[in-house]
Amino acid sequence: MGQRGRFVFSAIAASFFAGSIAFAGPASNFHFKQDTLAFANSTVFGYANGKIVSGRNPATKEKTRRYTRRCFIMSRTVLQFQKFARFDPHAPPVNDEELTRRIRIVAHREPWLDPLPANQRIAFPGYHNLREMSEARATLLQRNIGLGWPTYTRVGNFRMFFLHTHSYQEKMHEAIERALARQDFFVAYLSDFPTLHINHSVLVYTHEGRFSPDGAGRYLVYDPNHPDGPRELKWLPATRSFDFQKDEEFAGGFTRVFQVYGKPLQ
Repeated sequence: MGQRGRFVFSAIAASFFAGSIAFAGPASNFHFKQDTLAFANSTVFGYANGKIVSGRNPATKEKTRRYTRRCFIMSRTVLQFQKFARFDPHAPPVNDEELTRRIRIVAHREPWLDPLPANQRIAFPGYHNLREMSEARATLLQRNIGLGWPTYTRVGNFRMFFLHTHSYQEKMHEAIERALARQDFFVAYLSDFPTLHINHSVLVYTHEGRFSPDGAGRYLVYDPNHPDGPRELKWLPATRSFDFQKDEEFAGGFTRVFQVYGKPLQ
């Protein structure tokens, strides 16, 4: 096949792929204001327009109140509670010891496993959903969903040093679409190494609207730094790259995406 033939074939394949995924839906029964954590992952430093302006985040001046370096843990936790937990607002709450035990069971279950049926899920009585429980019992949850520092030693982190190709980002885009097509989640590691304007994790849970004619797509994500509402991740086929929404700690723009918690050692 000549170069022109390969180009035409690639264009047709891309069009077919875009058409086949256009109706991929949101993660099953996920509602941002109910199924995410009420507390935030605080940044270590203070930021303005994506630049460090202070050696400490002024919003978390008291060291004992700071909850930092947990973006991976919080993204994973939301996924785990969606798959393995259920809530019973009509039953009386359990005591702290029992609640701790139940949180740890959910937090230690491998996040890539299939969702449990309702009768096998860990029950959390006294609350309507994760958002309500995390508002009422924030400290207890923070102490038991996992430590932040082990995420720096994850085996899958090596990819940010070597896998910088556009073809790999196309694979990640396809992986997001496959996850959404089966009404699952995609936990994304966002990195622009070696620049390091962003080193973060978010949970992709649905599309925002349909794909544009050129194949560009927008996704809504749960960002642990921003429990107030979803953030936006874009796929830009013209550059075969992703773009993440601007906020105080990130100036917005280019980021690579790497899937995490989709399988062991990822």
